Amino acid sequence: MPPDHSRAPIGVFDSGIGGLTVAASLRRLLPSEKILYIGDTARVPYGGKSRATVERYSLELGELLLAEHAKIIVVACNTASALGVPRMKEVFRVPVQGVILPGAKAAVSSTKNKIIGVIGTRATIASGAYERAILDIDPAARIHCTACPLLVPLIEEGLFDDPVTDQILARYLVPLLSKGIDTLVLGCTHYPLLKPAIAKIAGPSVSLVDSAENCALAVQTLLRDAQLSTPANLSGQLDVALTDATEGFLRTAAQALELKINQVTLGDTARK
Repeated sequence: MPPDHSRAPIGVFDSGIGGLTVAASLRRLLPSEKILYIGDTARVPYGGKSRATVERYSLELGELLLAEHAKIIVVACNTASALGVPRMKEVFRVPVQGVILPGAKAAVSSTKNKIIGVIGTRATIASGAYERAILDIDPAARIHCTACPLLVPLIEEGLFDDPVTDQILARYLVPLLSKGIDTLVLGCTHYPLLKPAIAKIAGPSVSLVDSAENCALAVQTLLRDAQLSTPANLSGQLDVALTDATEGFLRTAAQALELKINQVTLGDTARK
């Protein structure tokens, strides 16, 4: 009889605090699941790093999650999803779920005029991953992308509701909104933490696509189809491992996401 992996944890990683938005969505949607989250806070941000470096980091963090018997790896980072997931799917035997395809599907479902905006890190935007994913679904879509390199550092500092953040958002978003987009993909899992500020600038006529929420829905489907779902009568929890200490990480979890963490550990998982 094959072993039952359904009670093994869901492994999740991100460069820093952004992936907590995915963890929070997973906890709401799948309350019986155990989640192990690795935040690579020693090496954040990933958005300005090369493809080879992001791929190497992704493989390292995937190995760490597998060492903890993760039944699935969730790449809660758009940059790593764009640059690391293809190689991870070749190397690892467990399912690997990124955030880009779920976000692309949601954007195509949302748009009415087929004009879609995408914001993300430099690496995510330069990869062209969202354009390819959206056009594979709807070749008639028109896509406008903007790299927003200053947003992740502001979010890591907890400046969610701050005049400086509002000014930088306006600088990035106003030219994009002038293209006539009716849907905006938040192409970085950090960005949902700025959702109220982004919505204020974008206005009610623009739908915001949250890659974290859509990734969690994709994980739910994947677990069900692979018969890896934890029995619904069990209680799940979230355990966190950080590669470097960060006060902002825990503050964001508690205040911005109302996320209860069972245990936090620190480890030198960053390999030079």
